[in-house]
Amino acid sequence: MTWIRDPLFAFLAVGLVLFFITDWLSEEDIPYTIAIGEQDLNRLNDQWSMQMRRPPTEDELSGLVEQFVKEEIYYREARRLGLDENDTIVRRRLVQKLTFLTEDIATANEPTEAELRTFYDTNIDKYRLPERISFKHRYFSSDRREQARKDATQAIDNPSEPGDPFMLQREYALRSAREVRDLFGREFAEALMSLEPSTTWQGPLKSAYGWHPVLVTQKVEDMVEPFEQVIERVRLDSQQAARNAANEEYYKQLKARYDVIYPSEASQ
Repeated sequence: MTWIRDPLFAFLAVGLVLFFITDWLSEEDIPYTIAIGEQDLNRLNDQWSMQMRRPPTEDELSGLVEQFVKEEIYYREARRLGLDENDTIVRRRLVQKLTFLTEDIATANEPTEAELRTFYDTNIDKYRLPERISFKHRYFSSDRREQARKDATQAIDNPSEPGDPFMLQREYALRSAREVRDLFGREFAEALMSLEPSTTWQGPLKSAYGWHPVLVTQKVEDMVEPFEQVIERVRLDSQQAARNAANEEYYKQLKARYDVIYPSEASQ
């Protein structure tokens, strides 16, 4: 009976079982006919051309077709075996494809300029630039110096004093309060944004690293970017908003067809 332990026998046995299961579970809506159309050939040709940056040869295209046939056969047999059920990856991919389909339908028509202007006016705050500031600074380390604040204060009247080496830049142009906060900390950002441009050094301001004399060179108030300058952003934003709205509406319509029983309800 050693032949039962033979790997080849085991392989053939498993294959036979799968064949009978496939035949038994075969569904009428999964046909055994695979028709390769001109559209399939064009898609395979285009995919190859994009990846290889040249069209496929006749033999290469033939190989692509055979690979497509093999994948299609395996796909259909996997469905007949129910391998697509209770599979998280397949489930997410199908949800994603349905979402993409909904979004494509929602954005099939290019918005007119009038529609873009309406979207721009309705969402004007999306195109508002915050107050920004340009400044230079010198750094006096609290770790390296016993009296870092005092040294930084004295350096305000002595521009030739370079201070300590600093890991970041010494000069910044048109940065928002959020950007300054991310670099130097909240306390430094709030103090800096309260200053006005000047030809003299000010401070010192405390950061997460130490103390800094600062030279504010420019300050720009918050402003709304003109429609003409952001029209491409408006176009992308409006299309994304249309996609989101279409998905929400589509889901609402689909959910109305279902009776959903939640755990708390099921136990009653």
